[in-house]
Amino acid sequence: MGYLVLARKYRPQTFDDVVEQGHVTRTLMNAIQHGRVAHAILFSGPRGTGKTTIARILAKAVNCQSGPTPHPCNTCRSCTEITAGNAADVFEIDGASNNSVDQIRELRENVKYMPAYSPYKIYIIDEVHMLSTPAFNALLKTLEEPPAHIMFMFATTEPHKIPVTILSRCQRYDLRRIGSESLVGYMAKLCAHEDIAVPEESLILMAREAGGSMRDALSLLDQVMTCSDGPITHEQVLNILGVVDRHLITELAAALLSGDVARLLLTIQTVYDRGQDLKKLYTSLLTHFRNLIVIKVGDPAAPLVDLPEGEIQLLREQVGAFSAGALNQIFNLLYREEVLVRLAAQPRLAVEMVLIQICQIKPALPMDDLINSVEALRQVVLSDGGKMMTAATVAATDAPGNPAAHSGSNEDSPPSPKPTSRGAMAIPSDDHQRETAWQQIVEMLGASLPALAANLQQSALVAMDERCLEIEINGNDFSINRVKRRESIQAIQNAVQELFDRSFEIVVHGKSADPAVKQKKKVHEDQLKQQALSHPMVSEVIELFQGKVVDVKILSPSDENDPS
Repeated sequence: MGYLVLARKYRPQTFDDVVEQGHVTRTLMNAIQHGRVAHAILFSGPRGTGKTTIARILAKAVNCQSGPTPHPCNTCRSCTEITAGNAADVFEIDGASNNSVDQIRELRENVKYMPAYSPYKIYIIDEVHMLSTPAFNALLKTLEEPPAHIMFMFATTEPHKIPVTILSRCQRYDLRRIGSESLVGYMAKLCAHEDIAVPEESLILMAREAGGSMRDALSLLDQVMTCSDGPITHEQVLNILGVVDRHLITELAAALLSGDVARLLLTIQTVYDRGQDLKKLYTSLLTHFRNLIVIKVGDPAAPLVDLPEGEIQLLREQVGAFSAGALNQIFNLLYREEVLVRLAAQPRLAVEMVLIQICQIKPALPMDDLINSVEALRQVVLSDGGKMMTAATVAATDAPGNPAAHSGSNEDSPPSPKPTSRGAMAIPSDDHQRETAWQQIVEMLGASLPALAANLQQSALVAMDERCLEIEINGNDFSINRVKRRESIQAIQNAVQELFDRSFEIVVHGKSADPAVKQKKKVHEDQLKQQALSHPMVSEVIELFQGKVVDVKILSPSDENDPS
């Protein structure tokens, strides 16, 4: 007899032998015991988790000479033929190569005939999602109301591709990925049966590479057993499978966290000299940082890391000195550049470029430290005896020619108009006082006439003397005419009289549309923006937050006085 690979030689023959699928096997055993086995069953789940194996065990259980029984004997004619794959009443069909409507019609015609010698004629269709739409439609009626002697068992890795009309006629069981510890334990048991010693760390490596698939794990173990003469070492396993050693991944992560570029490049060179896949190295590093973040969260999240306890302890030691923000920053950068590395024609250059860039980026500070740094920056621009101003206000008001340039200084700024002894405000004598007075007038109007106040918000008080108050409207003809209405003029006069305790003549005109004036204003605003961008405070904030300037807003006098 030819050599049997481990996956076939040690295929489970009873429900109790199936690894980590107890939620499925217990249900099926109870169904058999109580005579409630469905006529159509769908097994779905990742590859190599036991879908076809459980279907075969179920076929033996219902066709066993001493059954139906949850524990098939594996000695009767039916059990031995199903195990060998040549049972006359159990048909295993590959859905990928038998997916046409004609083949399903032929199956539908054959179900009418009674089984040869077993209680049930069973059809096991693997990768059933590969059937064509007409083939599924041809199967519908037979699947819903098959003869009493017929059972259908379907297996698929992609249940979402199966039509809902088929799913609704099946009893569905979802299989799970097999944990690393279970894979390692099962492979260790097989090694004992085969009388071959394999280091535990090698078994852990193979379990991790299998990704929850028992078949993949046993295929890797088979490869190691076949390619090794004498005692098997971990170094041999690494060379045979072409897998990057976990110690190198940990070393690479440590170099990345410490910003040690030389150590980083030497580790990459070691992997490259061994002929191992650098793209796979990058993926392993990405997974490593994901595990570091999960470990940093704390014990409740530890089960999310599918690693032995020894390796989890190493992760705890590595992550202890770093904040969650720094880890998340590196993980985010690695994930963002994953496509670049995966599609790179020269993976080594791509991996080195990405990792060197990450080393050169300053680690993110915790939020509390950022808040303290920003607060310290604000304190730098605190005027002597004045109010605290933001960096944006300082950048805009430091410009020469700005009427509010030195409003934070008690010595340089002109005094604001103050009420007289009677409680009335004095007539303003300069631009700053007129701006303050105009703001108060607009606020008084806003309480009773918000629409008028909105029009006046963008306007200005350009001149005022003992008898006349001149207003410049910044808007179109509609806005100007709205302010010039008798009701609007009367409301402004009432507000002015209440503020200054005297009446004034109100003069309203539109803002000059002189192109030279507009050009002069634009040049002035551009100068202010350039000064704001070159202000050292802005540069320091950009470096601190690793950001960029999106827009520069020129604050109006009303914005500067707004406490919000």
